Amino acid sequence: MHDFVRDLPRPWKRRLLLGHDVVLAPISLLLAFGLREETLWPIDPALPSWPHFLFLTALAGVTSTVLGLPGIRLIAYEARAMMRTGALALILVVCGAVVNAWLGSGLSTALFVSFGFLYFGLSVVSRIIGLNLLLWIYRQGTERTRVLIYGAGSTGSQLVAALSQTKDIEPVAFVDDNPSLHGAMVAGLKVLAPRKIAEFVREHRIDRVVLAMPSLSLPRQARIALRLENLGCDVHRVPSFSELVGNKGLVANIEPVHPADLLGRGTLDGALPEVVKSYRDKVVLVTGAGGSIGSELCRQLLAGQPRALILFDHSEPALYSIDMEMQTLAEGRGVEIVPVIGSVNDSGALLRVMIEHKVQIVFHAAAHKHVPLVERNEIEGLRNNVLGTRKAVEAAQGAGVERFVLISSDKAVRPTNIMGASKRMAELIVQDMATRSEKTIFSIVRFGNVLGSSGSVIPLFQEQIARGGPVTLTHNDVRRYFMTASEAARLVLLAGSYSRGGDVFVLDMGKPIPIRRLARQLIEREGYTVKDRKNPDGDIEIIVTGMRPGEKMVEELLIGNDLRPTPHPKILRARETGLSEIEVASMLQALGRLIDEGDAEKARALVARWVSGYHQPDYSGQGVDAG
Repeated sequence: MHDFVRDLPRPWKRRLLLGHDVVLAPISLLLAFGLREETLWPIDPALPSWPHFLFLTALAGVTSTVLGLPGIRLIAYEARAMMRTGALALILVVCGAVVNAWLGSGLSTALFVSFGFLYFGLSVVSRIIGLNLLLWIYRQGTERTRVLIYGAGSTGSQLVAALSQTKDIEPVAFVDDNPSLHGAMVAGLKVLAPRKIAEFVREHRIDRVVLAMPSLSLPRQARIALRLENLGCDVHRVPSFSELVGNKGLVANIEPVHPADLLGRGTLDGALPEVVKSYRDKVVLVTGAGGSIGSELCRQLLAGQPRALILFDHSEPALYSIDMEMQTLAEGRGVEIVPVIGSVNDSGALLRVMIEHKVQIVFHAAAHKHVPLVERNEIEGLRNNVLGTRKAVEAAQGAGVERFVLISSDKAVRPTNIMGASKRMAELIVQDMATRSEKTIFSIVRFGNVLGSSGSVIPLFQEQIARGGPVTLTHNDVRRYFMTASEAARLVLLAGSYSRGGDVFVLDMGKPIPIRRLARQLIEREGYTVKDRKNPDGDIEIIVTGMRPGEKMVEELLIGNDLRPTPHPKILRARETGLSEIEVASMLQALGRLIDEGDAEKARALVARWVSGYHQPDYSGQGVDAG
């Protein structure tokens, strides 16, 4: 039956509806005559004759067709369609009374008025019954989604009306925060208190909860959704009218968040001609090409027109992503893009790649950089960041590349965590090799945090805001240096062309930015308000979770105070002392042995011995990595 009704052609459905309107005419006339004793007018002495029935039946068919009633689907039969049915009934009454007077049959006009009311009522009721019968047929054997609607206002009521006409969704009940509605019936459904949701969902096998509160701010909806998702239900929300017509998130759509806008200072705009000159027709290898800085270096390098760009990364998904992007961007530029899956700890693979492709310039961006992860996985962090750098340096030296640039971090300066200490040890390796290399020019570029990079506070805060908050800080006074990925990459490329060997270049990062201010800016730029003592009704709260082990209040960029200018005002050359060849060899030999043994405690002691200023404060609590 279900398949027969579903597969019935639309023209046949129109014929059935037309037949329905035609048949109701004689039936209504008979009923009107049969009920004449119950009316207020005198009993008609005469009976309707066959011309009455024939005329009204034919007129019903013609008028219904002209008014388009057979073309209106049952599911779309509403107020305007009912008005058409009313017009049909009125036409039948008027024309029937006129014909009756012309025939002189003695029937009263009141009989035709009664006929009109009956025809209209039967037509509307029969269509409603037909719709419900069809829905019942459709629903047989169909798995229905049981829906709980959060919000018993006008939006919720309209949603119930719409869902009630679908074959695969069943509205079960309302939930509302308004105590005055609890226990009441709205749109035929009971309204529950929020505290009863868990029990109701379990007992009535609710599959989905729909938030029908478009006027409620998105963060508050997000908090409700998060609470409901823990019950094992899908959570959807009904969009507001402005969202449906394309005006959703006016602040986000009209004024999107640009990382550079959050710096409060001018950034580097446009291409740098010196970069184009330095890398034209060169073969360049970027380790960690799929990372935040590595990928941006690749994008900026394309502007320099290299002969080939070697993308080296151990992560297949990250490498695939940057390779697809680079292949598209390099189209028509004559730049060969070569993706290579490999680890910087595989010295043989690095050397083979550099020799095979005749690499001339290496940017070493591969590193484990997330402070909390490296702090808990210090052996792997030291293996990748320190020993991996040594192998990359040795491969570059063995392959005779022209330049090798290490991408370093401000966390390497007087580090308080293993990640920063490992980057400082990597710097010491490069500085040592620079003193002994006759062909390859080794240099270091050190800078702070990159806005929007993986693990940075911006995507983290945006995710927390999207969930409805709170936004978490480790300390109210934490400050960090920030630079956009595009600006950092261009300056790194330019600094790499300046090196004479052994240079430590420091990028001008401006003033350190308070992380709390950054959090507030992001909240407000998304169109929300900060919830605090001054504004208890705000949308998003900022909470402090406590400093983590190894986290600094403010990062530094310089070990000493000796800075010298370069041809570009945003690139400075720092004069810093390193370790001797014997000291570096001794450090690496001991570190390699401890890494092989997996002795984290002794490895930390070794780091403290060789990295000046390294110490590990004991902060309690855990929180967001502010850098």
